[in-house]
Amino acid sequence: MRIADHVKPISYLKSEAAQIVKDLAESGEPLIITQNGEAKLVVQDVHSYESDRQTLALLKILALGQKQIEEKKFSDIDDAFAELDELDRQEKQR
Repeated sequence: MRIADHVKPISYLKSEAAQIVKDLAESGEPLIITQNGEAKLVVQDVHSYESDRQTLALLKILALGQKQIEEKKFSDIDDAFAELDELDRQEKQR
């Protein structure tokens, strides 16, 4: 599909809401709504929205990890496992 097929004026949103819901659920493609010829919002189905949010969360975690590596704020794997073993041992003693 062409990008122009995914751009509609706000009047289309008002008059074709039920059809938009059906189309978005089937295609998973977002719809760009314009007002006075300018893009104002994006409409998408819930499944696509949730998927996008999960992807964004994972990217944020990866970026944070990369930043910590660059700043040398990480532990050696053997030290990390030793710390976990010690916490486990302490928990079992309670």
